[in-house]
Amino acid sequence: MTPDLILPHDGVLPVFSARPVWCGRASTVIGTATLGAQAWLGDDSVIRADGQIVTIGERFWLGHRSTVHIATDTHPTRVGDRVTVGRNAVVHACTVGSDVVIEDDVVVLDGAIVDDGVLIEAGATVFPRAHLAAGFAYAGSPAKPLRPITGPEIAERAERLREASGDLPQPAAGDEPDVDDSVFVARTARLHGRIALGAGSSVFFSCHLTAEVGPIVVGADTNIQDNTVIRSRAEGVVIGRDTTIGHNVRLADCRIGARSLIGIGCVVAPGTVIADDVLLAAGATTDPGQLLEGGTLWGGRPARALGPLDADKRAMMTRIVEGYCEHGRAYKQAQEAVL
Repeated sequence: MTPDLILPHDGVLPVFSARPVWCGRASTVIGTATLGAQAWLGDDSVIRADGQIVTIGERFWLGHRSTVHIATDTHPTRVGDRVTVGRNAVVHACTVGSDVVIEDDVVVLDGAIVDDGVLIEAGATVFPRAHLAAGFAYAGSPAKPLRPITGPEIAERAERLREASGDLPQPAAGDEPDVDDSVFVARTARLHGRIALGAGSSVFFSCHLTAEVGPIVVGADTNIQDNTVIRSRAEGVVIGRDTTIGHNVRLADCRIGARSLIGIGCVVAPGTVIADDVLLAAGATTDPGQLLEGGTLWGGRPARALGPLDADKRAMMTRIVEGYCEHGRAYKQAQEAVL
């Protein structure tokens, strides 16, 4: 059994030490990734090594709609043996030891180190460069130690998480949007309803965009990263140009301005209005109808203003947009080559 989609990055394909024991629908592995024996990859799971390596040990379990990624040119991702990751989780540009359980909706961010024998409870956010010491259960945002934990308890939680995974509902076939030749839509993405994608925009692997009532409008050169779900059930979703929507984001009916960044794992509630030049930090949420003023860094649950955007953050946001435009062009070519 092999993933549904395997693509190279810079001419390099993933390496599997043995065939995975299971690869779900729309599972995707890309680039300089190495996976150990007895891997289990859920529906819509994504492992993407484009710009740095991903190295994963034996008996790795990646739950449905979860993402493993790197930080281009700065951080690889390394995962030990017997690691279990639940649903809708993100393991990003970090180091994870062996015998670790990462439950549903967890985000582990750049430069973090998770030692052997750790449990990260559902919904937690591991902040950049955090160190989670061995032998503890962690929870919260930022993740903090709750209590000591034993090896047998970690193994029990891993088994419980795997048993509860179930199957994702079978999705309907996606629509074929009428898009400009400069637009990239991943083969494993699903788009339904009235969706407009601006020139140079990109919709990455295993994203779901569903316009049930109002339209979904995406501006030029905006990127929507792996496993993001956008759903309109009222007036619709409008996203400005040159904006980044990170991995595993959830957007309901909202407005997002130009040159903004919605961080990994954020949840944007219906009626939210996000102005131009906003950085919403990873793992943040908004309240229904909340207004996020421009030129500002926001974070927390619910989001609150943390300070003005400085020049370094603005430059970083611009680099991400430029990098994803390049990724979109490269993956469009690679995807066409394997179809």
